[in-house]
Amino acid sequence: MRKQRDARGPRSIPDRGPRPDDPAAAGVAAARPVRGSWIPGLAVALVVAVVAMAGGERLPVLGGPVTAVVLGVLVAAIRRPPPRLTPGLRLAGKPVLQAGVALLGAQLSLSQVLHVGGSSLPVMLGSLAACLLAARVIGRRLGVGGDLRTLIGAGTGICGASAIAAVTPVIGAASAEVAYAISTIFLFNIAAVVVFPLAGHVLGMDPQVFGLFAGTAVNDMSSVVAVATAFGPGAVDDAVVVKLTRTLMIIPVCLGLAFLAGRRNRSAPSAPVRPAGLVPWFLVAFLLAAAANSAGLVPAAAHSGLKELSVFLVTVALSAVGLSTDLTALRRTGPRPLLLGACLWVVVSSSSLALQYIFGGGLS
Repeated sequence: MRKQRDARGPRSIPDRGPRPDDPAAAGVAAARPVRGSWIPGLAVALVVAVVAMAGGERLPVLGGPVTAVVLGVLVAAIRRPPPRLTPGLRLAGKPVLQAGVALLGAQLSLSQVLHVGGSSLPVMLGSLAACLLAARVIGRRLGVGGDLRTLIGAGTGICGASAIAAVTPVIGAASAEVAYAISTIFLFNIAAVVVFPLAGHVLGMDPQVFGLFAGTAVNDMSSVVAVATAFGPGAVDDAVVVKLTRTLMIIPVCLGLAFLAGRRNRSAPSAPVRPAGLVPWFLVAFLLAAAANSAGLVPAAAHSGLKELSVFLVTVALSAVGLSTDLTALRRTGPRPLLLGACLWVVVSSSSLALQYIFGGGLS
């Protein structure tokens, strides 16, 4: 098993043998599965999530999900969660996480995809392709492990913590990798809030052009709104629509990763078994929710509540991820993933600007 995993290339987090399918159980579960009530672990994750949501309201740029990971890691550093919490953390780390991602679809309307215009989709698709390619090439050069570079690439190229949450159960990433990826994405969201509005004015962007730039080059929705608002109120609406449309890229990326995971399972029989070639249920639910919203079956009055519920479920799941993080592995990871995040931030930003120029975005 170790030889087969080592053959995949250098990993920034040491191979500790077969990992459980559930990312929230990594670093907490013993060699033999822990059985028992899921109530204690889920209760702890809920408490951390409630505190994180309150903190996210006070610091909108940070947001509840990122705060949840940070708080979970801090709690785990003070006192490592006992094994009896594992069943609840396992529940929060997979079914709850997937339900939160599925509800994201209720915020989307397929008509919005058409509304963003012919020039927006090439910019979004091109910057995403550039990011994923750079994550693979640069990540390998830096010696960043496959799962971690996939998480950072998806988070940077699609929609931050939400994309990382969607990809995590598909590839079975360890909690330490998830925590590091979300922390990396957060750092560059903060940098974008400071740098991008100033750059937009220096480059002479109008609100529509800057809205497209912010929607493609900034990750989490809270940061997109913060960046667009700092530039000027006229950019916010365009930035939000582009960002929501960009969220749809979760579907093809997760399907591609599920296909690759299936191929690895077939070529390495001793690897952890995951369904090969199957579409994850939460992606189907995501599409159904988006279709229902597009058809007007989701009342407008319910949009806000569904959005809050989706964010809260993802926050609960990421609380479990933080609580389950293997701190030793996190320390051993080193600065290379952070450097990868910086490179991808530059790639996405520069490719977004270049593609807007190529497709007539109106840069002056």
